[in-house]
Amino acid sequence: MTEEVKACLGKQKEQMEAALAHLEKELSQIRAGKASPKMLEGVKVDYYGTLTPLDQIAAINTPDAKQITIQPWERNMIAAVEKAILAANLGFTPQNNGELIRISLPPLTEERRKELMKRCKGEGETAKVTIRNTRRDANEEIKKLGKNGLPEDATKQAEKDIQDQTDKYVGKVDAMLSEKEKDIMTV
Repeated sequence: MTEEVKACLGKQKEQMEAALAHLEKELSQIRAGKASPKMLEGVKVDYYGTLTPLDQIAAINTPDAKQITIQPWERNMIAAVEKAILAANLGFTPQNNGELIRISLPPLTEERRKELMKRCKGEGETAKVTIRNTRRDANEEIKKLGKNGLPEDATKQAEKDIQDQTDKYVGKVDAMLSEKEKDIMTV
């Protein structure tokens, strides 16, 4: 295998790994019935005129599987944190007791579970499209190398390697989705 082919396969693997990492991040933000600080990852709070991630201005804990507590490091930020959580439209209402904010997660209805699964499958399909686009780009690069003197058998082998790598990563996406489905559908 030539250096150009190795570089092409390495680049393809890197891009597919990035697609998997992005999918993992997106799936972690979809709640599966149990509380997790990651559910609040996208929340930004107006901290003295600057939009700041919630985890940088408050301690986020999960005392049990159905509850999240947020304790801002500055007491005067409680109202701003509460407002930011409501504005994020995450599907739950914060309760403020003056010192910390509690979020009790309501149990998921069957309809909501199906809605979450649809969202997960959409994210999975986006990851698969990214992986397939990466395969297409890699195949185009290999064809260019073939036109520039790469032997035909080496070109065919590289295309087979690219397809094998694509199949492996699509399988990983499917595995991640089935694991998330098991989490969401478990009552």
